[in-house]
Amino acid sequence: MGVSIHIDGARPGVTINKNIYGHFSEHLGRCIYGGIFVGKDSPIPNVNGMRTDVVEALKKLEVPVLRWPGGCFADEYHWQDGVGPQESRKRMVNTNWGGVVEDNSFGTHEFLELCRQLGCEPYINANVGSGSVREMAEWVEYLNSDGDSSVVKQRWANGQKDAWGVKYLGIGNESWGCGGNMRPEYYADEFRRFSTFCRDYGKNKLYRIACGPSDDDLRWTEVLMKQAGRHFDALTLHSYTIPSGKWKDKGEATVFDEERYYQTLERANRMEKLVTDHCAIIDRVERELAKREGEKVHRVDLIVDEWGCWHEVEKGTNPGFLYQQNTMRDAMVAALTLNIFNRHADRVVMANIAQMVNVLQSVILTEGDDMLLTPTYHVFDLYRRHMDASLLDCAVFADSLPGSVKQVSASASLRDGEITLTAANLHMTDAVDVDITVDGVDVKDVTARAISGDAHDMNTFEDKEKVVIRPLTAIRRTASGFTVTLPACSVAEIRVRG
Repeated sequence: MGVSIHIDGARPGVTINKNIYGHFSEHLGRCIYGGIFVGKDSPIPNVNGMRTDVVEALKKLEVPVLRWPGGCFADEYHWQDGVGPQESRKRMVNTNWGGVVEDNSFGTHEFLELCRQLGCEPYINANVGSGSVREMAEWVEYLNSDGDSSVVKQRWANGQKDAWGVKYLGIGNESWGCGGNMRPEYYADEFRRFSTFCRDYGKNKLYRIACGPSDDDLRWTEVLMKQAGRHFDALTLHSYTIPSGKWKDKGEATVFDEERYYQTLERANRMEKLVTDHCAIIDRVERELAKREGEKVHRVDLIVDEWGCWHEVEKGTNPGFLYQQNTMRDAMVAALTLNIFNRHADRVVMANIAQMVNVLQSVILTEGDDMLLTPTYHVFDLYRRHMDASLLDCAVFADSLPGSVKQVSASASLRDGEITLTAANLHMTDAVDVDITVDGVDVKDVTARAISGDAHDMNTFEDKEKVVIRPLTAIRRTASGFTVTLPACSVAEIRVRG
């Protein structure tokens, strides 16, 4: 069977929320310190402490939203420790990640300065596990109020006159695990209590985000929806791609055989079922509540705010820093996952890859004053034009690889009169000709660019351009559309102009 893709270009669908292309930064390893933030006095070029090279690279991706400060770190983070003069900030030991000293030199003001430089929305995950209702309420007030209160005057004294107007507020993180080992019934009550005292200030309306399930814990979703669904705007989902599916057998990031490669894709493809199953529960409970209470349906969105590959740490590095290399195998996972999110844009409104720099499936690695872009970075670059574009129906006809994953994964959208098709040839060794037809569009011009290589290819500090985006010229017009030859293990952005 050949591979073909059929795009319905005449009926644009829902808008793909740009926040699907969001990122996650936690006080973990070298993500913040050394990766993003080096301090104003560092010899590494910076603006207000933020690494210039990293910020400029991230700006190219048009990062839409950034989650902070965790992760597990969020539920032991006390925001007052990270404001005020640097020399008087409280020092702590980061017991979650590596047992290193956290000096809180990167706090609320620094995070929001980073967001300003990137031009992105901040998503703050607040502390339920070890924090108090008052602490969270006052953080929201510090962030968003212009009232004449002691909390606001503290912000003024720390150099910020105007409120930031933070919209996205996560109330607890992984409350079923590192965030408190809570039962869903208990967390539902806690969420209702904490969220009650997180006020809206002025015209800024909080978008309240509840801690959702891990992977296929459908009961967590059902309980949260039934007991607290009226009180939040979105529910999160955390799911990592662990090739074997076993935490004790994660395997190395750069050493794997063909069987483990396809096993990785099979695990990543589970995201389709996870999103479908959890959204089905959300939809059903919404209807039940509306019918029972005689109200219109209160729509709850899904946010996948932790996703990506989780391999063993690189040898010789702190095991608590979760530093791993990034190969074309990881790029395949990113492409496959982002295509899934695009296709579910009717319910998935945000996703945040874990993590931004130097941790897990990061888009950037740093080493001292040096920096490189990973294959996953280039996937995000290739997919940029999907942000805030209209989803198009995109049917893929292809054989399955070992397992149930089709050889080609794809999604398509329309923006400014141009169709963007992102397609990944997931085959480890074989190129493929893909016949593409587009209904409703008189195709005038087709251009493409792509990354490709051996599944083990990666960028290193000795060879930073082993994997880079290059023009893809193997395009042939046909009577019904066009054919593109996708190299083995490749991700392509194909632009169609009519």
